[in-house]
Amino acid sequence: MTTDSCASSLIIGGAASSPRAPLPTLPPLALYIHIPWCVRKCPYCDFNSHTASPVLPEQEYVDALLADLDQDLHAVYGRELTSIFFGGGTPSLFSAEALGRLLKGVEQRIPFAADIEITLEANPGTFEQEKFVAYRKLGINRLSIGIQSFQQDKLEALGRIHNGDEAVRAAGMARQAGFDNFNLDLMHGLPDQSLDDALSDLRQAIALKPTHISWYQLTLEPNTVFWNQPPVLPEDDTLWDIQEAGQALLAEHGYAQYEVSAYAQAGRPARHNLNYWSFGDFIGIGAGAHGKLSHPDGRIVRTWKTRLPKDYLNPAKSFQAGEKSLSNDEMPFEFLMNALRLTAGVESRLYPERTGLSLETLAEGRREAEQSGLLQVEPSRLAATERGQLFLNDLLQQFLN
Repeated sequence: MTTDSCASSLIIGGAASSPRAPLPTLPPLALYIHIPWCVRKCPYCDFNSHTASPVLPEQEYVDALLADLDQDLHAVYGRELTSIFFGGGTPSLFSAEALGRLLKGVEQRIPFAADIEITLEANPGTFEQEKFVAYRKLGINRLSIGIQSFQQDKLEALGRIHNGDEAVRAAGMARQAGFDNFNLDLMHGLPDQSLDDALSDLRQAIALKPTHISWYQLTLEPNTVFWNQPPVLPEDDTLWDIQEAGQALLAEHGYAQYEVSAYAQAGRPARHNLNYWSFGDFIGIGAGAHGKLSHPDGRIVRTWKTRLPKDYLNPAKSFQAGEKSLSNDEMPFEFLMNALRLTAGVESRLYPERTGLSLETLAEGRREAEQSGLLQVEPSRLAATERGQLFLNDLLQQFLN
């Protein structure tokens, strides 16, 4: 998931002069594992992904991931993992043997919660029934399948390696392999896409009965092929029609929107992503992975790892490329940038619990946002109105001096 970058130089809501209290309890802890290789780099993708060689360095990369994790253990001693997410790249390029050795090594270092959610990202072009049965036996209990579209012309425009039939078969194979909880990633606002095209994709996805659908608009990001050679995208009026009609269709079929681009059946939101959006903690291991860890004394530290796989695998180089302790100035923006993506927002008490700052540090911005009709007038919650969800950047501006 991409989010706006942190405005680190801005003073927000008077937080600079407010003391930060020790955290009464530490938030849930998750683990993000980045596997950076893909069969082919898509022209819209700005994630840290690299075209795979014919033979992947599985053994060496798993060794590096565990060594990377070892260096973070001092900051999470005594805690357990509530979720693990294998992202990429295309993690399903790795064998079950490699992922099994990695999961075993992780569990030896950090205990797993009894109901841990373990998600693996997969692309339809990498589906093999035997491999996915083996993944399920490892304890991986959720898949996120990168469909993007079921229509051949749209898939070709996006540079995808699968076709529509393979996308349909992938969902069936996931269920046959024992996955009763899986997400389909679907994009809209594609080159030359009409309203009928977009709704056709959604209807096909719904027919496959996933527990979760991530439905998000294609955006042109810097450092991508599409940024330098932009395709013709639908007009704004068409994009708006797609958004409204698509949301209505999803709701009609029992997929409740709980985040900007996330829709789930009852009781099936992505727990790993909910932890991000509610300012939970996560360790990030792998090339280019980011992490965020809270400490009992109130410090909250963001980390990022060496980006290029060749450097990450080089024993002469450090896994960690940098770290930053969040200042009081940055904390409100960091918290709200995530929490206000949730359609229901979060309970107000979560702000002092997760940041160590008083709710008073939000008071002025909160009043202005409520008066502007962007924030709900509800003392016990921090939640955007429907208008605020549409103009989230404007809402966040209310908390900047």
